[in-house]
Amino acid sequence: MQRRSFLTAAASAATAVLSSACDQAPAPLAGGFAGVDMARGHALRDRLAGGSLPAPSVQRRTRVLIAGGGIAGLAAARALRLAGVQDLALLELEDNAGGNSRAGSVLGRACPHGAHYLPVPGDSAPEVQDLLEDLGLRKRVAGRWRYDEFTLCHSPQERLFWQGQWHEGLLPVQGVGARTLAQYRLFARRVETLSRAARFAMPSFVDWGSKMPPAHILLALDAITFDSWLTGEGLDDPHLRWYLDYCCRDDYGAGSAVVSAWAGIHYFASRHGFSAPGEGGGDEGGVLTWPEGNGWLARQLAAPLRQAGQLHTAQSVLAITELPGGVQVDAFNHSSGQVERWQAERCVVALPVFIAARVVQSPPDFLRAAAGQLAWAPWLVTNLAISGPLTDRPGAAPAWDNVLYQDGAAGGLGYVDAGHQRLDPRAAVTLPTVLTYYQALGDVPDARAQLARQPWQHWADAAIAALSQPHPDLRERVERVEVTRYGHAMAIPRPGGLRILSQIGIQRLSGGRKQLLNGEQQRALPTPATARLAFAHADWSGYSVFEEAFTRGHGAGLWASG
Repeated sequence: MQRRSFLTAAASAATAVLSSACDQAPAPLAGGFAGVDMARGHALRDRLAGGSLPAPSVQRRTRVLIAGGGIAGLAAARALRLAGVQDLALLELEDNAGGNSRAGSVLGRACPHGAHYLPVPGDSAPEVQDLLEDLGLRKRVAGRWRYDEFTLCHSPQERLFWQGQWHEGLLPVQGVGARTLAQYRLFARRVETLSRAARFAMPSFVDWGSKMPPAHILLALDAITFDSWLTGEGLDDPHLRWYLDYCCRDDYGAGSAVVSAWAGIHYFASRHGFSAPGEGGGDEGGVLTWPEGNGWLARQLAAPLRQAGQLHTAQSVLAITELPGGVQVDAFNHSSGQVERWQAERCVVALPVFIAARVVQSPPDFLRAAAGQLAWAPWLVTNLAISGPLTDRPGAAPAWDNVLYQDGAAGGLGYVDAGHQRLDPRAAVTLPTVLTYYQALGDVPDARAQLARQPWQHWADAAIAALSQPHPDLRERVERVEVTRYGHAMAIPRPGGLRILSQIGIQRLSGGRKQLLNGEQQRALPTPATARLAFAHADWSGYSVFEEAFTRGHGAGLWASG
C-alpha cells in the first residue's frame, strides 16, 4: 500500500478506535513559555537606556570575538575554524545558540522553536552547499549531486484546508473558476519575465555597479508594496491574492500590503518560480527538514564551539568599542551577574541591526541608516504535544505542512508535524507527535506588546481554536503546550529597504577612506565592515532566511581571519 493511501486508511481506523475517548472532558491544559527568555532582552534594553554600565570585573582576551549566536554568528565561527583560527569566542544571549533556528522538545519529542526547513540550495549559495556536503547531506553520486533522502521532506509535503476539506498543495485549485486559473497563468508569466530581466538570487547580493543595468527593475519593484504591484498588473483574484499574502507572511513576517513588490517577486523568482496548475515545473522545489526543524543545523554548527569552550551563553552584549589597536566588548554574564570585558583584534557583530546600533559605540553612518529603515516582525511559535492521531476532515492525507485557508488566529500560517519524517509510515498515525503552529504578527496592531502582556494560555487557546476547524478532537488529544515568543523575529522587506541597503553598499574603512567593493569583493565579504568590525546578520539582506544569514556570516568570518 502506498504511504498516502496507508495514512488515510490508518487515520480513519485510529479515529474509530479512539472516538469514545472524545466524550470525556479534557484534562486541564498544561504548558508554559519556552525557547526565548524575553526578560533577558528587556534587561539589556533597560541597562542601555539607563546610560550607565556597571564596571567590568572580569577581563578576557581572544583573537576574534563574535557577538551573537544566530546562524550568521555560527557561520562566522565555522569560517574562522576552516581558515585555521582557533582563538575565538562567541557570545550568545540565550542558553542555546541558533537564533530563529532554535529547537526544543515537548515531553521528550523534538520540535522546532523557529525555522523548520531549508530549501535545497541552488548554485547561487555555494557556501550553504558546502555546509551540507560537510554534514554528509549532499553527496556526488555517479557525477550528480544528491541530497540525503532521509532528510528531504517526505511525501505528502503540503495540503490546504479549504471549503471544509483538505486539498493537495497550498494553491486553491479545485472548484475555482476559469478566471482564477487565468490569473494564475498571468502571474506565472510575469514572474518568468521578471526572472529573465533582472537578477533574483538567494543569497540576494547585488552588484550595483555599471555591470548590472537591470538594477532599475529591482529598485522600481522595491518602491511599492506587493499589493500595489499586483493591482497595477490586474491581478485581483481573491484566491491568488490570498496565496501570495500567505507566502509573504510565511517568509517575511508580514502580508502583501506591507512588503515590497521586490520581496513578493523574489519569493518565487529566487527559488523555483511559480507555475499555474497543469503547466508543470515550479512550486516543487525540494526542502530539507528534521523533527526539530533547522535546530538540527544550528546544533551541528554549535557543537564544535561547545566542545572547545568557545561558546559563551547567557551573555548580553552591552557595548562594542572599536579602538585603534583592537576591539573592546563589555558583556553581562547572566549566570554570574558580572560584567566581563573582552579584548580582541577583530569582532564580528552578528546581532540584529537595531541591537547593533545600540551597543556599537559611535556607530558608523551605514549602521544608523539601516537601523532607521528596517522594521521587525514579531512571531509566535506554539508547540502542541498530542497523544495520538487526530480526527481529520475529508480530502488529502496528513502532510508535513498543513495550512488553513481561513485561519482563525491572527497571522496564522498553519502547522507542521514533527513526526512526519519518521521512517515507519504507521508511526504517523499511531504514535504521539508535536504539531508546531506558526503565527506571523508583522502586520498585527500592538502585537509586540501583546506578546509581552498575554499569558501563555491566551496563545495556546488561540492555536487550539484555529486548528480545531480541521481537527475537532484536538483539545482532547493535547497533552502539553509550549509557546515561544519572538518580539523582533525578522526584518520585514518594506518598500524602500532594498534602496537603502544598496546605497549603504559593502563598505570598508581603509586608511580613513571608505571604499565601495565591487561584485567579486562583495562575494568574499557580503557584509558591511569597518576597520575592525564586520556586521553579519540576515538583517543586511532586509529579510531573514537561513541562506542569507549563513552566507553573510561565512564572509564575515573569512574577513576576520585575515
